[in-house]
Parts: sequence; C-alpha cells; structure tokens
Amino acid sequence: MRSRLEQMLGRSLQSMWVGTFHGLAHRLLRLHWQDAGLIQNFQILDSDDQLRVIKRIHKAMNLAEERWQAKESQYFINSNKDEGLRAHQITNIGGTNMAMWVRIYEAYEETCQQNGLVDFAELLLRSHELWQKSPDILAHYQQRFQHILVDEFQDTNSIQYAWIRALSGNKAEVMAVGDDDQSIYSWRGAKIENILRFERDYSDVHVIRLEQNYRSTSVILEAANAIIANNTNRMGKNLWTEGDRGEPISLYSAFNELDEAQFIISCLRGWFDQGNPFKDAAILYRSNAQSRVLEEYLLQAGIPYRIYGGLRFYERAEIKDTLSYLRLVANRHDDDAFERVVNTPTRGIGNTTLQLVRDYARANKISLWDATQIMAAEKKLSARAASALTGFLMLIDQLAEYNLTHKLHEHIDYIIKTTGLMAHFAKDKNQRGEAKIENLDELITAAERFVLRQEREPNEENLPPLAAFLAHASLESGEMQAEEFEDSVQLMTLHSAKGLEFPLVFLTGMEEYLFPHQMSMGNPRSLEEERRLCYVGITRAMKKLYLTYATLRRLHGTDNYRRPSRFLSEIPQELIKQVR
Repeated sequence: MRSRLEQMLGRSLQSMWVGTFHGLAHRLLRLHWQDAGLIQNFQILDSDDQLRVIKRIHKAMNLAEERWQAKESQYFINSNKDEGLRAHQITNIGGTNMAMWVRIYEAYEETCQQNGLVDFAELLLRSHELWQKSPDILAHYQQRFQHILVDEFQDTNSIQYAWIRALSGNKAEVMAVGDDDQSIYSWRGAKIENILRFERDYSDVHVIRLEQNYRSTSVILEAANAIIANNTNRMGKNLWTEGDRGEPISLYSAFNELDEAQFIISCLRGWFDQGNPFKDAAILYRSNAQSRVLEEYLLQAGIPYRIYGGLRFYERAEIKDTLSYLRLVANRHDDDAFERVVNTPTRGIGNTTLQLVRDYARANKISLWDATQIMAAEKKLSARAASALTGFLMLIDQLAEYNLTHKLHEHIDYIIKTTGLMAHFAKDKNQRGEAKIENLDELITAAERFVLRQEREPNEENLPPLAAFLAHASLESGEMQAEEFEDSVQLMTLHSAKGLEFPLVFLTGMEEYLFPHQMSMGNPRSLEEERRLCYVGITRAMKKLYLTYATLRRLHGTDNYRRPSRFLSEIPQELIKQVR
C-alpha cells in the first residue's frame, strides 16, 4: 500500500504511518516503552507462543488439562482485551469457571509483565492505556495526524474503535472504508456496530456508497442484492455493473455429498477442456468437514487442488524454532523462547529437569535463564542435567557474540548450522525434510532483504536489525495474508474466501443447519452474519456461479436429511437455472 501511494502521489511517505492496527500500536509502544511500563526490548507473542505461556500457567496452578483447556483461557484473555478490559476490571464474575479464568488472566498478566512479553491484543490495549494515562503523548499524535484512513472498518473490534476515537480527537478528519454487508468475523471480535455507529459518533459525516461493481455479472449481483436485502442491521446499498448480464446461476440438487462432489468434478473437467486454468476455479464451503469428500474425488480425478489457508511462512515449526533462538539472543528472559528451543534439537534435557527449573524460577520470580544459571552454580541439579543446561546457555551466549560482528542473515545462517537445526532436518530424507531446509534457506533470504529495505527506509523507532526483524516476523505471523498458488483448483472456507475472486465458483452445501450453520439457528444476529457470509461467497464469482446442495449428507459421522438453505429461496427464481 505504501509503494502504491508513493507512486500515485509522486513523493516519499517517510513521515506517514501506514500499517495494520497491531503494526502501528507496536510502533507506538517501541517509541514510548517507558511510559507504557514496558522493557525496551519487549518481545511479541504470536498465538502459538501465547498458548504455550498459558499452558505453563495452567500447570503452575495445578489445573487439570481435561477440565481447563488452554485455548479457552486464551480466548477469555484475548476477548476481554479486545473489549479493553484488564483482569481486575471484569465485574460480571458469575460462577466458578469465570472466577478461575479471571485468576488465570491475572497470572498471565503478571507473567508477561515479568518476562517482557506482549501479545497481539496487548499491543492495542497497552497503547490505548498509554494515551489514557499520558494526555501529552496523545495530544502529540492528535496534532501530528490530522487525516486518518481506516480500511476494512467492518472488521474492527471494540479496542480498535476506541483507539481510532482517541487518536482522532475532535479535530482529525477520519475516513472509514468498509462494507457492513461483509462483516463476517464476529467470532474474532469484530463488531458490525462500529461501522453502523460511525455516523452517530462523528459529526458532519458524509456517506459515499460505492455500488458500482467491476467484478461480477449482473445476474450474480442481483442474486447477492436479493439475499442481503433480508438483513435489517445494515446501512443499505445496491450493487450494479455496466458489464455483461451473464448466464443464470446454476443450481444442482445432489442426492448426497458424493453425488455433489462428482457433479463438481464433471463441471471442472468441462471448464479445463475449454482451455481455462484450474486456478480460476474455487470451491467454497461453510465447514472444513466438507472438504474431505471433495479432496478425495479431486485426487481420484487427477485434478490438482490446494487447500487455501495452510500454514503461513512464519508459522511453520522450523521457522519458529529459529526465531526463538533469535528471541533468546535478544532477550535472555524470554521464557517462551527458552522453553521452545532448550531441547530443540534434542540435547538430553528432559521434562523432569525442566520442571525443576520452572518451579525454582516461579518460586523466586525470576526467568528460566536466571534459574538455570543459579541452579547449575549451586549444584541444585544432577551433574548430567547441569552439564546439558550449561551447554545450552553457552550456546546462546556464543550465538549472541556472533551477532555483534555479523550481519543479520549471516547470524541466522550461523544459528541454523550451529544449533544443529540444519543437520536435524537433513536427516529427514523425504520431501518434508527438504521443504523444511528450503524454508530455512528462505528465512536467511528474508532477513537479508528485510535489512536492505530497512537501510533504505530507516525506522523511526531506531531498532537494531535483530529486534526489528523479530517484530516484523511476529506481526507477519499474526496478520492474515494470502498465498500464491500454482495452477490448481482452490478449496477454502467461506471465511477464507473474503477478498478473493474467481471466474468460476462452486458454493457447496447450501442446506439448512449447514449453511446457515446450526449454531446460528434461533439467533437473529448470528443468522444475519450467516447471510452476510453467503453474500460474500456469491460475490466471489466473476463469471459463473454454481450453487449445490445435497438432500442427504454425512457429516461428523452422521447421515442427515436436510432442507435446501433458506438463502436459495431468497434468490429470484428467474436468476436460477436447475441443472441435472
């Protein structure tokens, strides 16, 4: 976006802040870390890192794993942070579970503060709190940023909305770009109310409806308009195009999901035989469980396919291992990084030994690194355990020393080889091991390119290359991003399809209790979100749209007879052609 803006405006945008909410909040906290109550080299936790911290807290609190799921605690913590609530601010404590989650949240806050760790939700909450307690800092940024543009406004949560409200003050001009009809992430904290309340919270609001569509045919747009018109909680718009009217939407009634998959295979073969590439076709579904039969039939037919939304680069295990070594070099008190790599690759350091170190660290309120040093020096560990752990500490110190005299990409290369990661993956002779090595090679390249870009565009925070790259990697891992694919049919959930477009789209499983999902039944608010999801799916199609449903579907091990989705009856019949 920055480069496109620079091309359009014909000048450098060095003074402009362009980025995600999390990216800008991170930048703010780096500049004002002391005022925010943080250490200078605080580390960012991605979702997996955060989950590991919570699991350790559960263990320290002697919580039974079968009763207390770490992911539930993670959701509780993040959802409250997204609402702007600290543990001590939660007042509706209604039962044993809620009281325990609040205790877990309190312990988590203490652990993160002690270890200099900041999760994604914390970036926004902490920066908003910074503005609340430091009016002079807020006033500085209100004076600096007179014009604020927010994209995908329908996906903002409560703390993000509060963040923009605080930054804009009473003087800044705010432009919010969004589509309330595409608000489909309430389960992630997004509030459709934010875009609907904008006119109420800001004065002299001018609403510009972008209704001309350059993607889809008239028939597809008319179907989408007809469906979404059944929602009441919306601003209202009507899509139109000057393009072709297009052919009718094809509706296929399958006997079961096998028949449905076979029909799709037949259509794809016809599509490819007409000279069209497979990558121009997408199969969309409401539930991940629907993909198995589709994959099976695609494999049998020899049609290449790809599940959209696989692990992104910085989420892959081998990359996270390497980054954890880097994190420990940057901050010896990063317990999460310590735990991840202390025995990766295997160094003979067992969990019993690690538990002794954890207990000592917790009892003395020190980091695992400090606990290891003290326990080894005071002979509180067996000779074998002390030797292995001391060797690990020396390795990290060795890596840190190398970092002082070498470029970042050379340092990463050194880490991969010196720690034994490269040799470990080289033992795996199949494609998986080769792919991991290729990923490690790509990490070296990514670091080199990152530093070159940073040298061309110095960051305002003046972070050293290592700290800047670690922050960049964490932010990249946490943000949603698309991937490039080879020539293959794209399979994806409707949520994953948002923002994409394909000449040919199959919208499958158009059945009651599947789409709309059974969890939305009896809840008007949820049902409206399901309808928005249908609207998103239909408008992914550029030229040709197939809607399919099965009268009998086996899902989650059960055969289900279902009625066609209510969304089908909301489409004018003259737009639909039944196919056999």
